[in-house]
Amino acid sequence: MYVDTSPCEGARIGTGLSRMDGRAQVGFVRRDGVSRLADLDQRSPLRVLFPRVEADEPPLAAVTTVSGGLVGGDTLRMGVRVGERAGAVAIGQAAEKVYRSLGPDSIVDVELSVGAAGWLEWLPQETILFDGARLSRTTAVDVDPSGRLMAGECLVFGRLARGEVMRTGLVRDRWVVRQGGRLVWADALVVEDDILDALDGPSGFGGARVYATAIYVGPDAANHLEAAKELTKNCGSVRSGATCVAGVLVARWLSKDPLAVRRGFERFWMKMRTNTGGLPGRLPRLWYV
Repeated sequence: MYVDTSPCEGARIGTGLSRMDGRAQVGFVRRDGVSRLADLDQRSPLRVLFPRVEADEPPLAAVTTVSGGLVGGDTLRMGVRVGERAGAVAIGQAAEKVYRSLGPDSIVDVELSVGAAGWLEWLPQETILFDGARLSRTTAVDVDPSGRLMAGECLVFGRLARGEVMRTGLVRDRWVVRQGGRLVWADALVVEDDILDALDGPSGFGGARVYATAIYVGPDAANHLEAAKELTKNCGSVRSGATCVAGVLVARWLSKDPLAVRRGFERFWMKMRTNTGGLPGRLPRLWYV
């Protein structure tokens, strides 16, 4: 295990300001019939905590950014690896804030790896984009053909509780999913400059201010499509739906109301983790903090 507690040495950018370069890598293996922490490598401002869980739950890793948010030029690299027959849940400790940039992008790279017959849940909380923010994020997944993964993300375009909407900036959010090293699904959301036009446009977000995605990757993904469709029906003000592409089950939500999206997302996640992983229909307590 390696923990770097030294101050961030972030790269210098054109403004002369020092930016952060945070890293966190955590791995789990199955030993003596139990999933256990195998390795941990972290560098400020990222920290990984390990709250206690119920006996019927896999180990929980809570990823937190101790800096309080991201600004232009910051870089975060996170990785979670689950070995053969091991299981784990990784959650964001709180919503991530991306502040207005003076020019450079905030870079977030996430790598998720699941070994043979392994199970991993990647459950970050909302990413709140301030007006003028520039976020470039890539979530890269590689799951063994016999492994299973649930992963999600949620973007909130502005500090909506304060009546603020993201009007300008950049959002580049990419998913790359591989099974056994073979590319099976790739997806990218790219919105730049006039963000509000894309949010309000009928061919864009149609007035929505919140966007969430959940995926399930596993050998039985197609078998759960009908259940996923039922779980994304009748969500009130939320437009939502589910599909299955090349063995990747994808569900999405769009709304003006962050709380409504969160409730729909919760409902889906709790039921699907039971259907696909045989786990209790609940979320970690940190989700509600």
